[in-house]
Amino acid sequence: MSRTLRVRQSQTVLPFGVGAVFDIQGESFVATGIGDWPPRGRQKVESPRLASRLGVTGFYAAPATANDRFDVPDAPGAPYIRFPSWLFCGSCRRMKHWRIADEKPGQPPRCTFCSPGRTLAPMRFVQICHAGHLSDVDWWFWAHSRRDAGERQRCEERDKLRFLVSERASGLEALSVACTAKSCGAARDLLDILGTHGMRCSGRNPWQRANERVDCPRPVQIVQRTAGNLYYPIVHSALDIPETDVPAYADDGLAHQVREHHLWVPLCQVAGTPRAALYRTMIQEDTGVDDALLDALVAEETGQPSSNTASDTPATPARPDLSREEWAAFTAPAPLATRDFALRETTLGLAGETADPWAALGRRFGRIVLADRLREVRALSGFTRVSPDATVVPADTSRRLKWLPAVEVFGEGLFLTLNREELTGWEADRDVRQRVAGIRADLERSFQRDRLEALTGPDLAPRFVLLHTLAHLLIRQLSFESGYTTASLRERIYARPEQDQYGILVYTAAGDAEGTLGGLVRQGEPPRLAETLLRMTEAAAWCSADPLCAEHTGQGFGNLNRAACHACALLPETSCETGNTLLDRALVVGGEYVPGYLESIVTAARAAAADALEQS
Repeated sequence: MSRTLRVRQSQTVLPFGVGAVFDIQGESFVATGIGDWPPRGRQKVESPRLASRLGVTGFYAAPATANDRFDVPDAPGAPYIRFPSWLFCGSCRRMKHWRIADEKPGQPPRCTFCSPGRTLAPMRFVQICHAGHLSDVDWWFWAHSRRDAGERQRCEERDKLRFLVSERASGLEALSVACTAKSCGAARDLLDILGTHGMRCSGRNPWQRANERVDCPRPVQIVQRTAGNLYYPIVHSALDIPETDVPAYADDGLAHQVREHHLWVPLCQVAGTPRAALYRTMIQEDTGVDDALLDALVAEETGQPSSNTASDTPATPARPDLSREEWAAFTAPAPLATRDFALRETTLGLAGETADPWAALGRRFGRIVLADRLREVRALSGFTRVSPDATVVPADTSRRLKWLPAVEVFGEGLFLTLNREELTGWEADRDVRQRVAGIRADLERSFQRDRLEALTGPDLAPRFVLLHTLAHLLIRQLSFESGYTTASLRERIYARPEQDQYGILVYTAAGDAEGTLGGLVRQGEPPRLAETLLRMTEAAAWCSADPLCAEHTGQGFGNLNRAACHACALLPETSCETGNTLLDRALVVGGEYVPGYLESIVTAARAAAADALEQS
């Protein structure tokens, strides 16, 4: 029976973008570079603001999956090739090195030695390196690795391998690869297969041609093909906002300081060379300007993007700061309303409240904006393997194309800000600044520093940790009340002090052109949002892991979290911009050594509950 394997268009960016390995119906494939995409059928995705920040000409979405009833069944789509190419039969245990010439359209690979032919299964392990290369494990070498070079040379039959299972052992020790060639009999189990073993890197990815291979001296690491460190995609996203209604620079005074700096002219003269890094650092130290604004000013002055490296050296793609224009759009005096960006302002509905905790809740929060329709563009610029800070492999491995793969999604959102005066007073507290200084020190030592600083700005401010934790707590609470799961809700944090930001956006989006169902916006209307915020605050005051969680001085990767664990504040990775880091529940509800921004609401809510209990 012919089978059809499909990948949705939205999945071609995340999670099955270029370089990703995925399983489907017992088979395993890897997504090829965009240089192999068919020229016809690609759909243009408009996002000039994101394209300008990433330095590309535009974006294209993969050809939509064909419908067998209405479309041509064999219409070309985003290409995927079979990987690993080493397969084995579950019956006779013979291993087969599968080649593209062996493929039969509509048919899975089958064993030619069994009757009826059993479907071949992919090997579980592959090898990767820090340079982003991926290849099959050299199973012939593994089976003969316990023998000396002379004995290995006498065995010339490289395809006669079997993947055996022993009933006398368990785990990886029960699995072994054996050579069945005459007068050989070499074999080795997989007990210590994971890790590095001195094997050579192939110097390319499975979809690359032989002439694209490079000499790679990096040590290879053998991992399971579904391991978490096999693939780290670099995805950028931007909201579709009206460009004409947003000022180019929200802080004209800061831009003026940069232009008046005595090193501004020398920086423009050496832009795009290694010497520019020194001038950039000195200007940023004197003015506090962030990378995004400085890059924009240099590009405006010189007509070319600023770079810390020479122009002939491929630089690691940086995450651009797109928050400036989005913040300006959400905080504009008159809410914007376009086809794909429809906003309307509302309130918490607490104007007439004089008693706590409702009055205190109204004082702590500021503007509430409901986004009835949002359009978001998500683009994949590349990926890394082994670790997030490894060498970036571009989506176009041939480096000939000037566009990136992307998808557009539509949805709705809820934007809210804090009270600026209340936030400023809270940030000035000595205990608050001291607690965040500890997180900042851990961030300086973290391997994620560069990636996270692109989101937090050059200096981690207390408001970022506060707003980020608030976003997580709000998403967890909304998942109970809006009808959306936590994995379908996403966050955008606007917390750069140099841009006077102090808000969050919680939104959801789907690939359907009609967007989502409106449940999130409905939950933001008064008085529902006020009730949600109060329940969120009360729930955040207690964690099932307390007092251990509340008193923690460092947890998570690199100790970048404080009072935050899976029981109280962490979210699915798809929902969080920072990968579940830079969180501290104590900054929200208070702790033994630090005042919380919403601590007075917790106290008032408990007092009101006690009074109600006494009266009853």
